Amino acid sequence: MAKEKFYMTTAIAYTSGKPHIGNTYEIVLADSIARFKRQQGYDVFFQTGTDEHGQKIELKAEEAGITPKEYVDNVSTEIKRIWDLMNTSYDKFIRTTDADHEKQVQKIFRKLYDQGDIYKGHYEGMYCTPCESFFTESQLVDGKCPDCGRPCTPAKEEAYFFKMSKYAPRLIKYINEHPKFIQPVSRKNEMMNNFLLPGLQDLCVSRTSFSWGIPVDFDPKHVTYVWLDALTNYITGIGYDCDGNSSELFNKNWPADLHLIGKDIIRFHTIYWPIFLMALDLPLPKQVFGHPWLLQGDGKMSKSKGNVIYADDLVDFFGVDAVRYFVLHEMPFENDGVITWELMVERLNSDLANTLGNLVNRTISMSNKYFNGVVTKTGVEENVDADLKAVVTGTKAKVAAKMEDLRVADSITEIFNLFKRCNKYIDETMPWALAKDEEKKDRLAEVLYNLVESITIGASLLESFMPETTEKILAQLNGEKRSYEELDQFGLYPSGNKVTDKPEILFQRLDLKEILEKVEAMKAAQAKPEEPVVDIDAKEEITFDDFGKMQFQVGEIIACEEVKKSRKLLCSQVKIGSQVKQIVSGIKGHYTAEEMVGKKVMVLVNLKPAKLAGVLSEGMLLCAEDADGNLSLMVPEKKMPAGAEIC
Repeated sequence: MAKEKFYMTTAIAYTSGKPHIGNTYEIVLADSIARFKRQQGYDVFFQTGTDEHGQKIELKAEEAGITPKEYVDNVSTEIKRIWDLMNTSYDKFIRTTDADHEKQVQKIFRKLYDQGDIYKGHYEGMYCTPCESFFTESQLVDGKCPDCGRPCTPAKEEAYFFKMSKYAPRLIKYINEHPKFIQPVSRKNEMMNNFLLPGLQDLCVSRTSFSWGIPVDFDPKHVTYVWLDALTNYITGIGYDCDGNSSELFNKNWPADLHLIGKDIIRFHTIYWPIFLMALDLPLPKQVFGHPWLLQGDGKMSKSKGNVIYADDLVDFFGVDAVRYFVLHEMPFENDGVITWELMVERLNSDLANTLGNLVNRTISMSNKYFNGVVTKTGVEENVDADLKAVVTGTKAKVAAKMEDLRVADSITEIFNLFKRCNKYIDETMPWALAKDEEKKDRLAEVLYNLVESITIGASLLESFMPETTEKILAQLNGEKRSYEELDQFGLYPSGNKVTDKPEILFQRLDLKEILEKVEAMKAAQAKPEEPVVDIDAKEEITFDDFGKMQFQVGEIIACEEVKKSRKLLCSQVKIGSQVKQIVSGIKGHYTAEEMVGKKVMVLVNLKPAKLAGVLSEGMLLCAEDADGNLSLMVPEKKMPAGAEIC
């Protein structure tokens, strides 16, 4: 009988830098679900990967002095290394720079254009480079990006647009008829009330202001804009072909059973993506789950805050399975979770070292002490045994019910309730007291058998979440992992089997003070060296009156062009208050004319006009210059109107 398929994906990680533990949480969460589905007997295909195009990547590569492809190769390799370090069992790691993906994106773009869903127009609005998103003035929050809080810049360019409104009524109807499509329900309500019901704007799906992207093959000055490129990985990665020649893998697995994503990109996956699929005449994924964030103790992780924690650093301190346990167990279903070094130590000591590790070690040690490691079922039962067995055999159903609703943290809690019940059973039966009475020897053997059997079942249930720990426990018990069908059956451990005579500590208790000292040492070692400074020869001192003669104002560059017959000069039209001044600057080697347009700059406006390369210049743009001669325009930190005085 063929297994039932289960196709799941994570969001593809953006290759702007090394992923922190909050980013890494998603792949571990997805892995635990994939492993559990395999344990249940599903034919699982689990896909993850990296999102590698866009203006932000182009700028970061330029800063690093390498090509965008070299940049994303480096970052994608690092992301994959961390996913592998965390023992995640993905079946496919897709990159959006893969040739087959890029080819299909071009074909999809053309298909949607040919059928009238995509049209050419112009975009004018505020643009956030880090988020690669356009916003209207009304969508900004205090003049900044509503998603990341960073400044946005005015942008106007030719672009292709997708007709979102054409499919919106159909999507609203689908969401209303499929209540489990968007989970948790709070995310569904947010999408309906904030975006769909007020009315969708058409979506920009191409750009011309940068080149690092998949070219639109019939209009090469355009590159495909991020979401039409990134989202389609879920179908291209399993062999979709919009000409009708899709692979067997695609035909078998689509629609996806689960898209697992962060709550910050739920809009793109529950509005844009379903509409793209409708336009391609493909069924929608069965469920999109927007998981909460894993926060540092003082808020969302960011390099600017200096509070970023990386998975590989945590693994160095605690081990892979301890980190997996923490991120899975500490994340509520809907609300954000918190990670700190202090909490990690507390959980390792209480849950892993004490509840689980001590239980396994005590059980094996008592088996060796009283029976030379031989575990025997004698049948000498007492009433207390029945409750233990009921808890142990009932855990499978409880875990399955929680996992069906993607309540992974609750599932782990159920398994650890099993281990806690075993510890209570030890206190109830007191094996050390039974060992003092020769007539109670068979009862003692039965107690230890019940403990070994219970731990075997618990360890088998734990495998999806802590696979290495399961392997270690079963090796020490000399037991085999139970099949899913056997997890509610008690008494399958072979009577007469022998546990290891050299039990190992699964999780060593840690001293918080020592860990925090090591963390501070690690942070100091990882701290970036101080940025270089530049010393220049001092000029003659001036008086305040001399300075007062100079007039500095904020200017907005409304047009810019190269000065002919000059390798260095750009000629900018700069709006200053109600006036427009023409200013020639020697910055061509550092900025293109296109980059200049829209910038707010600092201007010395009362400089005596002069001709440079035959072109009149009526002021000076202020720049900073480093020791290597690189120039950077001085721009106001906050949003300021053209003409604002610099004082």
